[in-house]
Amino acid sequence: MSEHSTDLRETVRERYAAAALQVTEGGTACCGPQPVEVDENFGSTLYAADERDTLPAEAVAASLGCGNPTAVAELRAGERVLDLGSGGGIDVLLSARRVGPTGKAYGLDMTDEMLALALANAEKAGAANVEFLKGTIEAIPLPANTIDVVISNCVINLSTDKPAVLAETYRVLKPGGRIGVSDVVADDSLTPAQRAERGDYVGCIAGALSFAEYRAGLEAAGFTDVEIRATHTVADGMHSAIVRATKPAASEPHATALSPADACCGVNACCTDAETPADPGVSLSAAKTASGCGCQN
Repeated sequence: MSEHSTDLRETVRERYAAAALQVTEGGTACCGPQPVEVDENFGSTLYAADERDTLPAEAVAASLGCGNPTAVAELRAGERVLDLGSGGGIDVLLSARRVGPTGKAYGLDMTDEMLALALANAEKAGAANVEFLKGTIEAIPLPANTIDVVISNCVINLSTDKPAVLAETYRVLKPGGRIGVSDVVADDSLTPAQRAERGDYVGCIAGALSFAEYRAGLEAAGFTDVEIRATHTVADGMHSAIVRATKPAASEPHATALSPADACCGVNACCTDAETPADPGVSLSAAKTASGCGCQN
């Protein structure tokens, strides 16, 4: 990774760490946590009131996305869902409810403060079918062919290596799996410099792909049935959009299943061994048993 890319990633990490701390500290105040985003184009107002009302206030307040991917991913009972850049956990908790007790929702985030907040929110929500992993979306810490649906809410545009993100997304999806992503997308007529003029990188503007670039990237990764549809404008020539695509059913053989004795945390994946549930990368169930995860990072 170049020095410029490393600096951008650190800037993004710092911004989201600060947001998590703002929400955490606000949760101890008399008035409760206040939303991090006040712009109507981003944040919790993009979720239906009946969805917000069923979640911990801290999960709602930490919402920084540009859409509601759980509303477009058509999640079904029993599916395994992965949220790229899960933040305070709002989309993971909503997904967990949609897939039910026979399914599972994973959240992946690189920010310790957000992971700690997400774990606390999952505890408050009583969500038993969730797991949060620490890592980057360019190197997803899950095996190939294990996930039914990948969602993300205004995070892919923050990556400085989007081809790696799309390739990793394709890798972890089962054949026939799909993505349902909310992201910021630019008009094809805008150059990268013009996008940068409309907002900064951490504000989800400067790093956005154009419609044509997004489609080409998905197809290069192997996806089919690509659909990119704008939902609302977030800046001049910049739009929040719903992105859908499918991994062909016959593209790759299914991964060989591990025996229950060899499986880590109940799935064919490795997570971090930890002593307490505050450690990022640990499922709630694994944290309670401490030694329930025997895999090494």
